[in-house]
Amino acid sequence: MSHLERKLSAREFVVTAELPVIDGGGHAEIERQLEPMRPFVDAFNATDNPSAHAHCSPLAVAIGLVQAGVEPVMQLVCRDRNRLALEADLMGAAIHGIENICCLTGDDVSAGDEPEARRVFDLDGPQLIALAGGLQGGHYLSGRRIEPAPHFLVGAVENPGTPPYEYRVRRAAMKAAAGARFLQLQICFRPVLLERFMRVAHDTGVSERLALIPSICILRTIGGMRFVAHTVPGIDVPPETVARVENAPDAETECFEIAYELASHALAQPGVAGLHFISFRKDAGIAKLCTRLGIPPRIERETNGYRASVAV
Repeated sequence: MSHLERKLSAREFVVTAELPVIDGGGHAEIERQLEPMRPFVDAFNATDNPSAHAHCSPLAVAIGLVQAGVEPVMQLVCRDRNRLALEADLMGAAIHGIENICCLTGDDVSAGDEPEARRVFDLDGPQLIALAGGLQGGHYLSGRRIEPAPHFLVGAVENPGTPPYEYRVRRAAMKAAAGARFLQLQICFRPVLLERFMRVAHDTGVSERLALIPSICILRTIGGMRFVAHTVPGIDVPPETVARVENAPDAETECFEIAYELASHALAQPGVAGLHFISFRKDAGIAKLCTRLGIPPRIERETNGYRASVAV
Protein backbone atom coordinates (compact mmCIF):
# COMPACT_ATOMS: atom_id res chain seq x y z
CA MET A 1 0.00 0.00 0.00
CA SER A 2 1.39 3.39 -0.98
CA HIS A 3 1.76 6.22 1.50
CA LEU A 4 -0.98 8.12 -0.34
CA GLU A 5 -3.34 5.15 -0.24
CA ARG A 6 -2.74 4.65 3.46
CA LYS A 7 -3.56 8.29 4.19
CA LEU A 8 -6.66 8.35 2.01
CA SER A 9 -7.89 5.07 3.53
CA ALA A 10 -7.49 6.58 7.00
CA ARG A 11 -9.29 9.75 5.81
CA GLU A 12 -6.25 11.85 6.62
CA PHE A 13 -5.82 15.18 4.87
CA VAL A 14 -3.46 14.91 1.89
CA VAL A 15 -1.41 17.39 -0.09
CA THR A 16 -0.44 16.51 -3.65
CA ALA A 17 1.34 18.68 -6.18
CA GLU A 18 2.19 18.67 -9.85
CA LEU A 19 5.89 18.41 -10.56
CA PRO A 20 6.72 21.01 -13.22
CA VAL A 21 7.34 19.41 -16.61
CA ILE A 22 10.83 18.06 -17.22
CA ASP A 23 12.48 18.80 -20.56
CA GLY A 24 16.09 18.15 -19.70
CA GLY A 25 18.63 18.30 -16.91
CA GLY A 26 18.29 14.71 -15.75
CA HIS A 27 17.92 13.69 -12.14
CA ALA A 28 19.39 16.98 -10.92
CA GLU A 29 16.47 18.86 -12.49
CA ILE A 30 13.94 16.65 -10.71
CA GLU A 31 15.71 17.31 -7.40
CA ARG A 32 15.78 21.04 -8.10
CA GLN A 33 12.06 21.17 -8.84
CA LEU A 34 11.25 19.10 -5.75
CA GLU A 35 13.33 21.03 -3.24
CA PRO A 36 11.02 23.97 -2.35
CA MET A 37 7.84 21.91 -1.97
CA ARG A 38 9.17 18.56 -0.71
CA PRO A 39 8.45 19.20 3.03
CA PHE A 40 4.70 19.75 2.51
CA VAL A 41 3.68 17.31 -0.23
CA ASP A 42 2.58 13.68 0.21
CA ALA A 43 2.81 12.69 -3.47
CA PHE A 44 3.92 14.39 -6.68
CA ASN A 45 2.19 14.10 -10.06
CA ALA A 46 4.41 13.05 -12.96
CA THR A 47 2.41 14.60 -15.80
CA ASP A 48 1.82 13.06 -19.23
CA ASN A 49 2.27 15.60 -22.04
CA PRO A 50 -0.09 18.17 -20.47
CA SER A 51 -2.09 20.31 -22.90
CA ALA A 52 -0.80 18.04 -25.70
CA HIS A 53 2.79 19.36 -25.44
CA ALA A 54 5.59 16.79 -25.50
CA HIS A 55 7.79 16.47 -22.39
CA CYS A 56 9.75 13.77 -20.60
CA SER A 57 7.60 10.63 -20.19
CA PRO A 58 5.61 10.20 -16.97
CA LEU A 59 7.06 6.76 -16.33
CA ALA A 60 10.62 8.11 -16.53
CA VAL A 61 9.80 11.05 -14.25
CA ALA A 62 7.93 8.79 -11.81
CA ILE A 63 10.98 6.52 -11.57
CA GLY A 64 13.10 9.62 -10.97
CA LEU A 65 10.77 10.68 -8.16
CA VAL A 66 11.12 7.27 -6.53
CA GLN A 67 14.90 7.58 -6.78
CA ALA A 68 14.64 11.03 -5.17
CA GLY A 69 12.87 9.49 -2.17
CA VAL A 70 9.36 10.83 -2.77
CA GLU A 71 6.13 9.20 -3.86
CA PRO A 72 4.87 9.73 -7.42
CA VAL A 73 1.38 9.83 -8.89
CA MET A 74 1.94 8.72 -12.48
CA GLN A 75 -0.48 10.26 -14.95
CA LEU A 76 -1.44 8.37 -18.10
CA VAL A 77 -3.47 9.85 -20.95
CA CYS A 78 -5.26 7.88 -23.64
CA ARG A 79 -4.60 10.42 -26.40
CA ASP A 80 -1.10 9.16 -27.22
CA ARG A 81 -1.24 5.40 -26.56
CA ASN A 82 -3.28 2.37 -27.53
CA ARG A 83 -4.29 -0.25 -24.97
CA LEU A 84 -1.08 -2.26 -25.45
CA ALA A 85 1.11 0.75 -24.63
CA LEU A 86 -1.09 1.67 -21.66
CA GLU A 87 -0.85 -1.87 -20.27
CA ALA A 88 2.92 -1.83 -20.81
CA ASP A 89 3.37 1.47 -18.95
CA LEU A 90 1.20 0.33 -16.06
CA MET A 91 3.13 -2.91 -15.71
CA GLY A 92 6.39 -0.99 -16.07
CA ALA A 93 5.31 1.29 -13.23
CA ALA A 94 4.52 -1.73 -11.06
CA ILE A 95 8.02 -3.13 -11.57
CA HIS A 96 9.43 0.06 -10.04
CA GLY A 97 7.00 0.10 -7.10
CA ILE A 98 4.90 2.94 -8.54
CA GLU A 99 1.35 2.34 -7.31
CA ASN A 100 -0.42 5.70 -7.56
CA ILE A 101 -1.92 6.11 -11.02
CA CYS A 102 -4.03 8.97 -12.39
CA CYS A 103 -6.03 8.05 -15.51
CA LEU A 104 -7.01 10.73 -18.03
CA THR A 105 -8.56 10.74 -21.48
CA GLY A 106 -6.29 13.68 -22.41
CA ASP A 107 -6.67 16.99 -24.22
CA ASP A 108 -7.02 16.82 -27.98
CA VAL A 109 -3.85 17.32 -30.03
CA SER A 110 -5.33 20.57 -31.36
CA ALA A 111 -4.60 22.08 -27.92
CA GLY A 112 -0.86 21.55 -28.34
CA ASP A 113 2.04 22.76 -30.45
CA GLU A 114 2.05 19.71 -32.74
CA PRO A 115 -1.57 19.61 -33.92
CA GLU A 116 -0.60 17.35 -36.85
CA ALA A 117 0.06 14.50 -34.39
CA ARG A 118 -2.20 11.47 -34.81
CA ARG A 119 -4.79 10.94 -32.11
CA VAL A 120 -5.11 7.47 -30.57
CA PHE A 121 -7.94 7.42 -27.98
CA ASP A 122 -8.15 3.63 -28.17
CA LEU A 123 -9.58 3.87 -24.64
CA ASP A 124 -10.98 6.76 -22.63
CA GLY A 125 -10.37 7.71 -19.01
CA PRO A 126 -13.03 5.46 -17.39
CA GLN A 127 -11.93 2.54 -19.58
CA LEU A 128 -8.32 3.10 -18.50
CA ILE A 129 -9.46 3.04 -14.87
CA ALA A 130 -11.15 -0.31 -15.52
CA LEU A 131 -8.03 -1.56 -17.34
CA ALA A 132 -5.88 -0.82 -14.28
CA GLY A 133 -8.42 -2.68 -12.16
CA GLY A 134 -8.22 -5.66 -14.50
CA LEU A 135 -4.44 -5.76 -14.20
CA GLN A 136 -4.85 -5.74 -10.42
CA GLY A 137 -7.22 -8.66 -10.84
CA GLY A 138 -4.43 -10.60 -12.49
CA HIS A 139 -5.30 -10.38 -16.19
CA TYR A 140 -4.36 -8.38 -19.25
CA LEU A 141 -7.27 -7.28 -21.44
CA SER A 142 -6.63 -10.35 -23.56
CA GLY A 143 -7.36 -12.55 -20.56
CA ARG A 144 -3.72 -13.63 -20.22
CA ARG A 145 -2.83 -14.11 -16.57
CA ILE A 146 -0.43 -11.95 -14.56
CA GLU A 147 1.28 -13.61 -11.60
CA PRO A 148 1.76 -11.94 -9.24
CA ALA A 149 -0.76 -9.23 -10.04
CA PRO A 150 0.29 -5.60 -9.48
CA HIS A 151 -1.32 -3.32 -6.92
CA PHE A 152 -2.41 0.22 -7.80
CA LEU A 153 -4.15 3.13 -6.15
CA VAL A 154 -6.17 4.26 -9.15
CA GLY A 155 -7.27 7.86 -9.49
CA ALA A 156 -8.63 10.14 -12.16
CA VAL A 157 -9.64 13.75 -12.75
CA GLU A 158 -12.89 15.66 -13.07
CA ASN A 159 -13.68 19.23 -14.00
CA PRO A 160 -16.27 20.98 -11.80
CA GLY A 161 -16.01 24.18 -13.83
CA THR A 162 -17.01 23.02 -17.32
CA PRO A 163 -20.55 22.41 -18.62
CA PRO A 164 -22.68 20.40 -18.54
CA TYR A 165 -22.34 21.07 -14.80
CA GLU A 166 -25.13 18.72 -13.77
CA TYR A 167 -23.28 15.84 -15.45
CA ARG A 168 -19.95 16.28 -13.65
CA VAL A 169 -20.88 14.56 -10.40
CA ARG A 170 -22.47 11.70 -12.36
CA ARG A 171 -19.18 11.33 -14.26
CA ALA A 172 -17.34 11.23 -10.95
CA ALA A 173 -19.68 8.46 -9.79
CA MET A 174 -19.03 6.56 -13.03
CA LYS A 175 -15.30 6.77 -12.40
CA ALA A 176 -15.79 5.51 -8.85
CA ALA A 177 -17.81 2.59 -10.23
CA ALA A 178 -14.97 1.84 -12.68
CA GLY A 179 -12.54 1.61 -9.77
CA ALA A 180 -11.18 5.12 -9.10
CA ARG A 181 -10.29 5.81 -5.48
CA PHE A 182 -9.51 9.52 -5.77
CA LEU A 183 -10.20 12.45 -8.11
CA GLN A 184 -7.91 15.42 -8.55
CA LEU A 185 -10.32 18.15 -9.62
CA GLN A 186 -9.40 20.52 -12.42
CA ILE A 187 -8.41 24.08 -11.51
CA CYS A 188 -11.59 26.10 -10.93
CA PHE A 189 -11.43 29.90 -10.76
CA ARG A 190 -15.19 30.17 -10.19
CA PRO A 191 -15.79 29.23 -6.52
CA VAL A 192 -19.55 28.89 -6.97
CA LEU A 193 -19.02 26.02 -9.44
CA LEU A 194 -16.66 24.10 -7.15
CA GLU A 195 -19.07 24.71 -4.27
CA ARG A 196 -21.98 23.31 -6.27
CA PHE A 197 -19.99 20.25 -7.36
CA MET A 198 -18.79 19.46 -3.83
CA ARG A 199 -22.25 19.94 -2.32
CA VAL A 200 -23.90 17.58 -4.80
CA ALA A 201 -21.05 15.07 -4.43
CA HIS A 202 -21.51 15.19 -0.66
CA ASP A 203 -25.31 14.95 -0.75
CA THR A 204 -25.28 12.01 -3.19
CA GLY A 205 -22.56 10.09 -1.33
CA VAL A 206 -19.96 10.39 -4.10
CA SER A 207 -17.44 11.96 -1.72
CA GLU A 208 -17.77 8.86 0.47
CA ARG A 209 -16.90 6.58 -2.44
CA LEU A 210 -13.75 8.37 -3.55
CA ALA A 211 -11.50 11.14 -2.25
CA LEU A 212 -12.10 14.54 -3.87
CA ILE A 213 -9.03 16.77 -4.07
CA PRO A 214 -9.55 20.27 -5.53
CA SER A 215 -6.66 21.82 -7.48
CA ILE A 216 -5.22 25.24 -6.68
CA CYS A 217 -3.11 27.09 -9.24
CA ILE A 218 -0.39 29.46 -7.99
CA LEU A 219 0.56 31.96 -10.67
CA ARG A 220 3.10 34.79 -10.64
CA THR A 221 2.53 37.16 -13.56
CA ILE A 222 -0.25 38.66 -15.63
CA GLY A 223 1.19 36.73 -18.57
CA GLY A 224 0.70 33.50 -16.65
CA MET A 225 -2.85 34.46 -15.75
CA ARG A 226 -3.67 35.29 -19.37
CA PHE A 227 -2.08 32.03 -20.53
CA VAL A 228 -4.28 29.97 -18.20
CA ALA A 229 -7.35 32.05 -19.07
CA HIS A 230 -6.98 31.83 -22.84
CA THR A 231 -4.83 28.79 -23.64
CA VAL A 232 -5.27 25.96 -21.12
CA PRO A 233 -8.19 23.73 -22.17
CA GLY A 234 -11.08 23.33 -19.75
CA ILE A 235 -10.30 26.28 -17.47
CA ASP A 236 -12.62 29.30 -17.30
CA VAL A 237 -11.06 32.33 -15.64
CA PRO A 238 -13.52 35.18 -14.97
CA PRO A 239 -12.54 38.44 -16.70
CA GLU A 240 -12.68 40.21 -13.35
CA THR A 241 -10.02 37.84 -11.98
CA VAL A 242 -7.73 38.66 -14.90
CA ALA A 243 -8.45 42.35 -14.36
CA ARG A 244 -7.48 42.05 -10.68
CA VAL A 245 -3.99 41.00 -11.69
CA GLU A 246 -3.76 43.50 -14.57
CA ASN A 247 -4.65 46.41 -12.27
CA ALA A 248 -2.68 45.29 -9.22
CA PRO A 249 0.46 47.23 -8.23
CA ASP A 250 2.20 43.86 -7.68
CA ALA A 251 0.98 41.06 -9.96
CA GLU A 252 2.84 38.34 -8.05
CA THR A 253 1.28 39.32 -4.73
CA GLU A 254 -2.19 39.52 -6.30
CA CYS A 255 -1.83 36.08 -7.91
CA PHE A 256 -0.87 34.66 -4.54
CA GLU A 257 -3.89 36.30 -2.86
CA ILE A 258 -6.19 34.79 -5.49
CA ALA A 259 -4.70 31.35 -4.88
CA TYR A 260 -5.13 31.80 -1.13
CA GLU A 261 -8.77 32.82 -1.50
CA LEU A 262 -9.56 29.87 -3.76
CA ALA A 263 -7.76 27.42 -1.46
CA SER A 264 -9.53 28.76 1.63
CA HIS A 265 -12.86 28.40 -0.15
CA ALA A 266 -12.02 24.86 -1.28
CA LEU A 267 -11.11 23.82 2.27
CA ALA A 268 -14.49 25.04 3.48
CA GLN A 269 -16.42 22.66 1.19
CA PRO A 270 -17.92 19.38 2.44
CA GLY A 271 -16.11 16.19 1.55
CA VAL A 272 -12.72 17.71 0.66
CA ALA A 273 -10.00 15.10 1.18
CA GLY A 274 -7.02 17.38 0.50
CA LEU A 275 -5.60 19.92 -1.91
CA HIS A 276 -3.64 19.51 -5.14
CA PHE A 277 -1.27 22.37 -5.98
CA ILE A 278 -0.05 23.45 -9.40
CA SER A 279 2.55 26.20 -9.15
CA PHE A 280 4.02 28.19 -12.01
CA ARG A 281 6.24 30.21 -9.67
CA LYS A 282 9.20 27.77 -9.50
CA ASP A 283 9.86 28.86 -5.93
CA ALA A 284 8.55 28.04 -2.47
CA GLY A 285 5.02 29.20 -3.34
CA ILE A 286 3.40 25.92 -2.31
CA ALA A 287 5.19 25.96 1.05
CA LYS A 288 4.21 29.59 1.56
CA LEU A 289 0.57 28.93 0.70
CA CYS A 290 0.34 25.85 2.93
CA THR A 291 1.79 27.88 5.81
CA ARG A 292 -0.70 30.70 5.19
CA LEU A 293 -3.55 28.17 5.15
CA GLY A 294 -2.37 26.60 8.41
CA ILE A 295 -1.41 23.29 6.78
CA PRO A 296 1.70 22.01 8.60
CA PRO A 297 4.61 20.21 6.90
CA ARG A 298 3.99 16.56 6.08
CA ILE A 299 6.00 15.07 8.97
CA GLU A 300 4.27 17.34 11.47
CA ARG A 301 0.85 16.41 10.06
CA GLU A 302 1.63 12.73 10.41
CA THR A 303 3.10 13.07 13.92
CA ASN A 304 0.21 15.10 15.29
CA GLY A 305 -2.62 13.41 13.38
CA TYR A 306 -3.52 16.63 11.53
CA ARG A 307 -6.95 16.93 9.97
CA ALA A 308 -7.91 20.09 8.15
CA SER A 309 -10.74 22.12 9.59
CA VAL A 310 -13.12 21.44 6.73
CA ALA A 311 -16.89 21.38 6.60
CA VAL A 312 -18.68 18.05 7.00
